[in-house]
Amino acid sequence: MIQFYEHFPVISVMGLFLAAFLVEIFGNKNKTIRYGISLIACLAAAAMTLYLIIPVFRDGKIISYWMGGWAPEGGYAFGIGYEIDGLGLFFGILTSITFLMSVIFSKRYMERDAHLGHYYTLFLMLAGSVLGLVFTGDVFNLFIMIEIMTFAAVALTAFRHGKHPEALEGAFKYLVLGSIGSSLTLLGVALLYLSTHTLNMAQISALLSSQGFKPTTLFAFAMMLSGLAVKSFVVPFHTPAADAYATAPASVSTLFSGMVNKAGIYGMIRLTYILFRVMDRESVMLLLALIGALTMFVGVTMALAQHDFKRLLAFHSISQIGYVLMSVGLGSVLGLYGGLFHALNHTLFKGLLFLTAGAVYYATGTTNLDKLGGLAKRMPATTACFLVGAFAISGIPPFNGFASKWLIYQAAYEKAVQSGNFVYVIITITALLVSVMTLASFIKVTSAAFLGQQPASLKEVKEVPFSMQLPMFIMSALCLICGLLYRPVLTYLVGPAVSAAMDPSAYIDTMMGSGYAITHGVLPSSMGFAMISAWDPRFWLLLFIIVTCAVTLVAVSDARTRGPVSLPQPGETDAKHATFFGGEKSTHSHVSGSDLFWGFKKDLKGYFHVIGDLHSGRTNDYALWVVLGVTVIMLFTFIFLS
Repeated sequence: MIQFYEHFPVISVMGLFLAAFLVEIFGNKNKTIRYGISLIACLAAAAMTLYLIIPVFRDGKIISYWMGGWAPEGGYAFGIGYEIDGLGLFFGILTSITFLMSVIFSKRYMERDAHLGHYYTLFLMLAGSVLGLVFTGDVFNLFIMIEIMTFAAVALTAFRHGKHPEALEGAFKYLVLGSIGSSLTLLGVALLYLSTHTLNMAQISALLSSQGFKPTTLFAFAMMLSGLAVKSFVVPFHTPAADAYATAPASVSTLFSGMVNKAGIYGMIRLTYILFRVMDRESVMLLLALIGALTMFVGVTMALAQHDFKRLLAFHSISQIGYVLMSVGLGSVLGLYGGLFHALNHTLFKGLLFLTAGAVYYATGTTNLDKLGGLAKRMPATTACFLVGAFAISGIPPFNGFASKWLIYQAAYEKAVQSGNFVYVIITITALLVSVMTLASFIKVTSAAFLGQQPASLKEVKEVPFSMQLPMFIMSALCLICGLLYRPVLTYLVGPAVSAAMDPSAYIDTMMGSGYAITHGVLPSSMGFAMISAWDPRFWLLLFIIVTCAVTLVAVSDARTRGPVSLPQPGETDAKHATFFGGEKSTHSHVSGSDLFWGFKKDLKGYFHVIGDLHSGRTNDYALWVVLGVTVIMLFTFIFLS
């Protein structure tokens, strides 16, 4: 007998799409109607998704729902099935939290824009597509949701093209590279269907386990992995992310960071752990871990070079996704715990940071760090929320990023010890180094935007409305709660998702019938998990080292001179202060807040010159990056998995 909550996944997804349709019909001329429909749809979808915690996380059930009642017949699945296990629900919760916070923030943040009916239509389509993607149990339906997600995201990227002409360029890059990613995914789906004659994920997993890999299925794996990597914005597929995140409204950038790239990560986990079940192969682990480490490093170094608040956050989103992929790619239980916990934390602190950037833009009209300063006096609530997000992403206790990053460090170190592979040592060191650089870049933003001298143009700046502050307060509180109560979060939220990824047998049997998994060679697996307490003294030693390095880096960089200093001449007003100021003429700082680490960039000018040339801004070059990345993944697949 079907329980009432088993309808919730389909109702929540279809409700968001229906709301998008209703907003487009009735909401273009009435702001109360369009916002009311959008808010109610998001609240209802979030409430239904969160209710599923009871049967799925607490009771250990897996929810299956066959559209139109088309259940499997004769051992084959013909209909479209929704299947919600711990992994799918975990990412569904991240999605629901993100779009609910964003829609609340949007009410006042978007009020100065025109065509808001179209905005909320696209907003709801994006939310519905990502939620449908993580809930579906059908690979072709997954592709359909990816397509809707891509085109909604492209349109939202270009939404403010009237105020920001560069938004069209960002949207075009997203469209071209996103379409390549979608095409790769579709090709992989078609090849999977050719090999298995089914589109159901559970059945595909069982059949691939019993049949083994053929050239067709290997090619399908390479195409799908590449397509999902494009959606995740991992290196070398990351190039459209910065332009899209920077030019889209901050409420949309929050969705991109909290939902869209996580959808790609979810797909990669589902593909490698459940469909193809290749995470027992050292070569696959090393590939994913290396891509993650490279993504971490490139993202954070590019962030240090930015002068725009949102663009800096965009590159940090890329960097933090690298943490998730690297940890998940380790193939261990501890790695999965760390990676999924960091995915949750990244949704919270990066969503919070994008909202604070949106608040700064709403109040000042700019996110250029060279034009900001002293906002802490005028926007204390926004400043406090920004600092919470900055501490969290930098891994400072007691905030959530601290616990998840430590799990990732521990997982990488254990992998290095167990495998004896020195590459994992380098990956571990890279993860630690990236944390230091992350902290350094947020010291830069704090100095440039919120501290220091306030420009005359910002003297009348006021704090943003409470409806914009509310989601920032909620996400700030969640960053603190998930840091302080990390053990319950790991046990009750992350644990079921890890179990679902490590043991797909229950997922298969729920859709295809009891015993289907074991008859195709998919056996139940057991797992163990242990972690060092977050309050272990070694944590505090690590924190001290990180802070010391960051402060030293600031001091060394800030001590350098950028050019000749103008000395006061006899008779000038400032001459009387020579005793106290060393003879220097009283001027503004020679190092602007947004260029706090210019000395660091100068020392690494060779690296930044190369990486700058590679990030040419030309769409053709970025498409070539994708082609080269796909080629590498395809060659790797046929060499190491055949």
